[in-house]
Amino acid sequence: MKSHLNIKINDFTYDLPESKIARYPLTSRDKSKLLVWQNGKITESVFDQCTTFLPEKAQLVFNNTRVIHARLFFRKETGSKIEIFCLEPDEPADYQIAFQQTKQATWKCMVGNLKKWKGEKLHQTVDFSGKTVVLSAEKIEQNGNTVTVRFFWDQPFSFAEIIEHTGILPIPPYLNRETEETDEETYQTVYAKIDGSVAAPTAGLHFTDAVFETLKTREISTHEITLHVGAGTFQPVKAETLSGHTMHREMVIIPEKIIRTFYENPEKIIAVGTTSVRSLESLYWLGLQLENVVFNAEKPEVLQWEPYETKPKISLKKSLENILDYLEKSKLEQIRFSTQIIILPGYQFKVIEGMFTNFHQPQSTLLLLIAAFLGEKWKEIYNYALANNFRFLSYGDSNLYLR
Repeated sequence: MKSHLNIKINDFTYDLPESKIARYPLTSRDKSKLLVWQNGKITESVFDQCTTFLPEKAQLVFNNTRVIHARLFFRKETGSKIEIFCLEPDEPADYQIAFQQTKQATWKCMVGNLKKWKGEKLHQTVDFSGKTVVLSAEKIEQNGNTVTVRFFWDQPFSFAEIIEHTGILPIPPYLNRETEETDEETYQTVYAKIDGSVAAPTAGLHFTDAVFETLKTREISTHEITLHVGAGTFQPVKAETLSGHTMHREMVIIPEKIIRTFYENPEKIIAVGTTSVRSLESLYWLGLQLENVVFNAEKPEVLQWEPYETKPKISLKKSLENILDYLEKSKLEQIRFSTQIIILPGYQFKVIEGMFTNFHQPQSTLLLLIAAFLGEKWKEIYNYALANNFRFLSYGDSNLYLR
């Protein structure tokens, strides 16, 4: 494990000019450029041709999370503006139940202009569905940079409806602009279904209905899992070495039928996005926990350093079999767990054989994950992209990496 702790973040940087960051998406999602890395070679294409590079009967895994209107703005009587950024539900902690609340809900949040919020209740009024709704916020406690906030409102709407009408869709800070009306559509994948993310799984933004139709003609199967992307995905690594970085946790939901599919055919699994990579790779370690009788059914989780502290002594198939047995005995149709997994150079991938992804920020844990898959080749790929007018970050161009 020591070698992983000593990885220096400065070794995973590159010069990213502002001009290379795509501040807006292309008009047609599937017309972005596509960089394909296969057998150690780089090929250029257009995203709508991606299926021609995928192996026959590949299994694509998509994250169907949907970005919520997580930014809520309140004004104090003094005129001070307070921004409350909803990160994840606290009470109830289950996303689905939290969004269904019709009177109050408690969330863990980041608060802008926190020093000005002394503890008084904040209020804002909004009209929708023919009714005037007063939404209020009360500070419960502060823990580091996170504030627990209780929201309550005076009309019988769900919290999902409340924030959809009162909040603003968050876009990445590096776009250096405010959210615009067009982002409501372009910053969601076409298959987004399950509310909960504060950032889009951006590798999926390139897919269109037309691309999905092409996948069908090539007998490429598609599977949906859910990982709610947290704000931690943008958290830079500030420590000199990885030993000083605490990875963020994210909630994952994977249906039993998908686990069974992969158990029956654990090959050609290709993740769409780093969130799908983290979810799928975490599955292996959960199955190993069951094998080692250290699985916590009350709070299933994969910890940050687990892959580097635990000997991977079983096959993927055996790991998935353990999870299927657990779900059957527990009469569950899906496994829900949190993952804090950090995937670094030296990590041995257990589940995926390829991935779609975008170009990531210098010195980010996402770039470390890419380097874990590509090895030193990541530098060659990024240098090629910079020299050949590829567009970077969330609204930028796509990559397909295949082993």
